Amino acid sequence: MNAEVFAKEMGLKSWQLKAVLKLLQEGATLPFIARYRKEATGNLDELQVGEIKDRAEKAEALEKRREFILAQIEELGKLTPELRKLIVEATDIQTLEDLYLPYKARRKTRADIAREKGLEPLARLIYDQRDPRALQKVKDFVGDAVATEDDALQGARDIIAEWINEDAPLRSKLRQLFDQDAHLYCKHARGKKDVEEAQKFRDYFDHHEPLKRTAGHRFLAMMRGVELGFLKLSVSPDEDRAAYILKKHCLRGYSDATDQVRLAMADAYDRLLQPSLENEMIAATKEKADEEAIGVFATNAKQLLLAPPLGEKRVLALDPGFRTGCKAVVLSEYGDLLLHEAIFPHEPQFQTQKSTESLQNWVEKYRIEAIAIGNGTAGRETDAFVRIALKEQIAQGLQVYMVNESGASIYSASAVAREEFPKEDVTVRGAVSIGRRLKDPLAELVKIDPKSIGVGQYQHDVNQSLLQKRLDAVVESAVNGVGVNLNTASKHLLSYVSGLGPVLAKNIVEYREKVGGFVKRSQLMDVPRLGGKAF
Repeated sequence: MNAEVFAKEMGLKSWQLKAVLKLLQEGATLPFIARYRKEATGNLDELQVGEIKDRAEKAEALEKRREFILAQIEELGKLTPELRKLIVEATDIQTLEDLYLPYKARRKTRADIAREKGLEPLARLIYDQRDPRALQKVKDFVGDAVATEDDALQGARDIIAEWINEDAPLRSKLRQLFDQDAHLYCKHARGKKDVEEAQKFRDYFDHHEPLKRTAGHRFLAMMRGVELGFLKLSVSPDEDRAAYILKKHCLRGYSDATDQVRLAMADAYDRLLQPSLENEMIAATKEKADEEAIGVFATNAKQLLLAPPLGEKRVLALDPGFRTGCKAVVLSEYGDLLLHEAIFPHEPQFQTQKSTESLQNWVEKYRIEAIAIGNGTAGRETDAFVRIALKEQIAQGLQVYMVNESGASIYSASAVAREEFPKEDVTVRGAVSIGRRLKDPLAELVKIDPKSIGVGQYQHDVNQSLLQKRLDAVVESAVNGVGVNLNTASKHLLSYVSGLGPVLAKNIVEYREKVGGFVKRSQLMDVPRLGGKAF
């Protein structure tokens, strides 16, 4: 990547950007660079370091694609000095792909078939549009492979249409038109208008708007409707403006040959160019919508992770339910499981009195300081029941909290939960997770896939690898921003500390158990496989 150009675009000094890139290449993480290498980067914050990393990754991907394209065309023996110069100077992926398009491996096209019939010289003669007697030579191409003059002209037009489609400067002009002028059109799929499940998308049954003004959440909603088969989506610019660009680029003079080029040009646009650029625009809009949504998800996730911890208090946690009852667990101030049972205060059992007595007994016996109630099914009803059953205790200072339980069921069935509570049922593990989330949200939520903690409405519709990458970065940032207690942190929490990972985190916990805890940080150097670089 050109450090000078990127630094200027970001409003930074080139030495700052180079310093960050060097640290990233050495394996340093974003939180580490932002917190502990300020003197090297000129006090760049985590967002700036993250932007440099993203730009570097995109530049690297562009270079890899450039090298691949150069190698492929050279292998075909078609890499001219002029083409090499264009490829080397290309600054974006679209330009690269346009230049590569004529040489890309593909299934046999109509133009390929026409070439096999020997019609490429005729296509060149017609597309040149300079010979006023070009069409008089069509008969010379009729023979065993080509039955009639009309067949010869059709084959020539197929070849010309492919040339027009693969014309990089023309594709660039039309792409600019799509960028500036394209409209998005959304309609209900045939026969789906009255389907009950499709009604949630009825606002888009006859919808259109400028593509560049389409809000990300609306686009993701439409794409979900398309995926489910309820909607059809199309993108196109003003047809007259597109036709003008094509005419200006492709037509020369006024001859019979020009009329043939005009037919090929219309075919190229309708059959090849428009669908290709439409797909490109939809993909670009989806990418932009994903970025916006993932940004919201990341913000929501960070708020959940950094919610104030209740701290070392004894907690009674309830995972609410109707028919199967409320799963209750008691956790010590250190998060250890002391008791687990089920109560049935709601329908159909309505064991209100027995459930009340159980709660009052547990609160007194275990000196409970806070109640955690999951906010899922029967959450509100359980909260109301608890406030009546423990009215006196609440008046004396007992706190009752509703806790976001998104992902608790994911945790309860995970390998992490099985390792922590090998003998307990999944319902018990879920209740424990709810209680521990109240005590220390960050320490508990790092055990769960960030996508499972309820961070947004369209989290399953966006690019999953990008979402995972961004949310992992949020967790890493949160953990390193808050810090961890080396003597109490779980291996899952430790694994997000800059310089560590799952293996070193496991080794730290095992060493800690062996020596009875750390008294100074330098002891980390005695942990197996934890060398000077990680330290």
